Amino acid sequence: MSSTGLPSSTSPKLLGFANHNHRQCVANALKEADQYCLNYRHRFTHVRRRTLGILLESHSAMGAYELLERLNKEALGSKPPVAYRALSFLIDHGFVHRIEKLNAYIACSHPGLEHDPAFLICKECGVIGETPVMVSAGKLAKTARQSGFEIHAFTQQGRIRANS
Repeated sequence: MSSTGLPSSTSPKLLGFANHNHRQCVANALKEADQYCLNYRHRFTHVRRRTLGILLESHSAMGAYELLERLNKEALGSKPPVAYRALSFLIDHGFVHRIEKLNAYIACSHPGLEHDPAFLICKECGVIGETPVMVSAGKLAKTARQSGFEIHAFTQQGRIRANS
């Protein structure tokens, strides 16, 4: 078992689709965020930490108001700025991605790794896999650059074979 909670033989490239020790995965991600904030002297407040924890609890995207509802149930705030400030901090420091197509947020599967996230979304069950593939280095990016377009994230919908 690796430190990410994944079996050693499993590649973390598509964490959302890989069988892994989810409890350990969440605990390790929160521990890494704690350490990052300690090292760089960032305030990792209870609301920010819990926001990340909520997003880590599933490998699905969550809208800001759904997240706010969860924070409110835990008496951590009921006003939209509470969620948006926490999300802004988490995005700025690479712990969370915003999936524009879904107007939703997901915990980063590869924090600390410089990457252009590519998201694979199962249309059947909603599970999202993130791969750190450098979309900006592939043929799609080359074509986009030739057209004057820069890719920052890539989203593709499909179906997990097990759901077929």
